[in-house]
Amino acid sequence: MLPRRHHELPPTAGLPLKLTDLRPGRATLAADIAAQLGTPPLQLTCSGTAALLIALATLRERQPARRRVVMPAYTCPLVPLAVHQAGLEPVLCDLRFGHYDMDPDALRAACDERTLAILPTHLAGRVADVDDALAVANNVGAYVIEDAAQALGARRDGSSVGLAGDLGFFSLAAGKGLSIYEGGLLAARDPDLRERLARTAARIAPYQLGWELRRSVELLGYAALYRPRGLRLAYGDPLRRALRDGDPVAAVGDDFSLPLPLHAVGRWRQAVGAHAARRLPAFIEQCTARAQRHLPRLRALPGVTVLDDPAGAHGTWPFFFLLLPDQRRRDAALDQLWQAGLGVSRLFIHSLPDYAYLAGIVPACDVPNARDFAARSLTIGNGEWMGERDFDGICRTLMAVLSQS
Repeated sequence: MLPRRHHELPPTAGLPLKLTDLRPGRATLAADIAAQLGTPPLQLTCSGTAALLIALATLRERQPARRRVVMPAYTCPLVPLAVHQAGLEPVLCDLRFGHYDMDPDALRAACDERTLAILPTHLAGRVADVDDALAVANNVGAYVIEDAAQALGARRDGSSVGLAGDLGFFSLAAGKGLSIYEGGLLAARDPDLRERLARTAARIAPYQLGWELRRSVELLGYAALYRPRGLRLAYGDPLRRALRDGDPVAAVGDDFSLPLPLHAVGRWRQAVGAHAARRLPAFIEQCTARAQRHLPRLRALPGVTVLDDPAGAHGTWPFFFLLLPDQRRRDAALDQLWQAGLGVSRLFIHSLPDYAYLAGIVPACDVPNARDFAARSLTIGNGEWMGERDFDGICRTLMAVLSQS
């Protein structure tokens, strides 16, 4: 194992807050981001998961006979939890082998006249194949909700992701680029649907002082600690404790419970986000430039797949997502890198059927490609504090592991 340093690199590239961001101001965050992305008006929510819940509740009112929501079998566990809380049924779709997109044949088999929505997922800032989901949805009369929680700022054919389907949502959680600690944005092209979404949000996600005070304190903590030395306290030490306890799910923060919070976002946090959002376009450009500098070396690693975007798409680069040749060598790499403070981690520990706490919420089903994806993947942070020596150390460790027979 590489020696642990006195500072910690983040596993994802978040936009650090400045002291001046914390001053009061106009609560224009959703409007400012919509102007940057060139989208219709966006609706601010208390999380990306809340945005999905509001979307599902609204669509359920429109199509009460349809109960099924189809999602990738490898995605954030919050997605099936949101579907369950909305009173709907999660349906899992296996992935294409060695890829984050849903398998076309499996997707068609999963969808029928009972399907309310399909959730193509722009995983890790990469741009998903929404066209196939649109074709299937059109055939069965379902909606398409783009899960762009990890892809704020990504573009497809010059337009923001989240607009090709009926709805799309983004996350403003800690570490996901722009953050108000917890927050989300909900997009819909149709004005009538946007009005219905707003009414749903007013009904099921009212302002709650207790939640807003908690999130405000957490946002102040994020502003203070999202630095290499602060991250050791806020992220690195809890990570290593969880790994010592043999709990990788807790180590990556995959442990969630119901009910999921639903509440409005207060004006101060909106103002903080609006101040920081002015730096978002430059921040995304800087992440992309770092990624382009490092990608050739990662792509040269023997037997490693570095996930990238399809033609015509330009994702964001919060981190690099790698598939190693097999689980044995992935685990050997993590044994040396995960606790070294270099920002190497895993995204989601399991495919959805393999989380014990999701039993009874997601169906027990055979999703071999999703399980293989979970078993062979690791992530490398692409934050601004990743130095050349740090990146060189990661690559040399990976090369040594890959050379093992």
